[in-house]
Amino acid sequence: MTDTGRIRRVVIAGGGTAGWLTAAALSHLMAGIVEVHLVESEEIGIVGVGEATIPQIRTYNGALGIDENAFVRATQGTFKLGIAFLNWRRQGHAYLHTFGDAGMPLGRTPFHHYWLRARTDPRFADLWTFNPNAQAASSGRFSPQPFPMGSRTGVVAHAFHFDAALYAKFLRSLSEAAGVRRTEGRIAAVEQHPESGYVTGVRLETGVLVSGDLFIDCSGFRGLLIEGALKTGYQDWSHWLPCDRAWAVPTRNVAPPRPYTQSIAHEAGWQWRIPLQHRTGNGHVFCSAYISEDEACARLMGNLEGEALAEPRLIRFLTGRRNKFWNKNVVALGLASGFLEPLESTSIHLIQSGVSRLLALFPHTGIDPAQIEEYNRQCGLEFERIRDFIILHYHATERTDSAFWRDRRAMQIPEDLARKMALFAANGVIYRDQEDLFTESSWLQVMLGQGVEPRGYHPMADQLSDTELAGFLTDLNGVITRAVRMMPSHEDYIAANCSAAGS
Repeated sequence: MTDTGRIRRVVIAGGGTAGWLTAAALSHLMAGIVEVHLVESEEIGIVGVGEATIPQIRTYNGALGIDENAFVRATQGTFKLGIAFLNWRRQGHAYLHTFGDAGMPLGRTPFHHYWLRARTDPRFADLWTFNPNAQAASSGRFSPQPFPMGSRTGVVAHAFHFDAALYAKFLRSLSEAAGVRRTEGRIAAVEQHPESGYVTGVRLETGVLVSGDLFIDCSGFRGLLIEGALKTGYQDWSHWLPCDRAWAVPTRNVAPPRPYTQSIAHEAGWQWRIPLQHRTGNGHVFCSAYISEDEACARLMGNLEGEALAEPRLIRFLTGRRNKFWNKNVVALGLASGFLEPLESTSIHLIQSGVSRLLALFPHTGIDPAQIEEYNRQCGLEFERIRDFIILHYHATERTDSAFWRDRRAMQIPEDLARKMALFAANGVIYRDQEDLFTESSWLQVMLGQGVEPRGYHPMADQLSDTELAGFLTDLNGVITRAVRMMPSHEDYIAANCSAAGS
């Protein structure tokens, strides 16, 4: 055990989404246990591309007592039911990766095995007709209210699109109300104990020293503490995920916001569209080895749906992760911990899961190596599982129209991903690994969407007769279709419950 003693003062280096997410959680869930001091400079901009989320954010917000409608209103938010992938499997092909499950299991057999048996019938060929999220997204509808689905209750699982800067502002307000102290200023130096190497404080350009016991590095790609001071090292994953640039630009809305994110594959990367109440977020993630920055910018600007509201901004990155997420008495969160492109909207989740693990393993009487080791083990596994899920989108493709896509098809992939794909291709079997963020439903939708086709299905799906199976699928589709038709449009739901207009 170290000689740091009880952790009483937590210093967060950096603001933005990562810093204020951390500050809000610590100040609310560890009130009276630790003091939280956040240091940030308003002169340093934030990357701010993480405006789309996954449903786990609702658990985090709920733990802080955040009212959903008030949160959506304050952040100019909209609701997200999933992601529409265009041109990924091949040019002109589209599919949805939704947050909801397709169908419902019968006994111990997952629904998709019954569907795999029945899909040769044209009436049942489309898996997504049995998915409430997919039906609602396709028809532009939304409601969080549950609905009867046979003997079960159905629900449209959702997350959010929002303005990341407004979310950070919202969390700052909550944090400061809970006692978080904020100091404005740039960090000029990181001070360390001469023997242990533990960080003892950060010194600002003004000369002010902010001391602490535990430090949270939210300084972005720079990693001022985790890398600048502790030289932790970085694992480069660009041989699997070579995209290393992104152009980002906001545009004026030209239509009611869609209740889903769009991901549009181009010849050397992909483009996002994220609809908010007051604007649309756009970006082009690309690999500079296959397309120049100027060409990539032109590709983005030529595929906007509305008028650009600012000049496009270039972001450079290297996909990968720190060798350690927790090193000595420094925990890295957000971009300081690593980077995975926002294809599946995991950036904000990784901050939240890192905070949750820190709370679960929070040192009481001193920092112990066992706590550090377990934290790093769990974070590392989660990063790797998300990495593999993103690689799946690139590797399982029929595209041969550019060198970028030909190389992605031919590349060697991680063993765990190859095993998952082979199992599914055999008999539709899906196993969820430890620390795997994505559910069986997510793997199912993306593998099918990208063209990984099972050769068979589980034999227990043969326990129904053809007539029984057809009746079950017909009734299920009817229940879902009627429930979705009763939902208001996404635009009307926002107008009635959480419109930011005039706020």
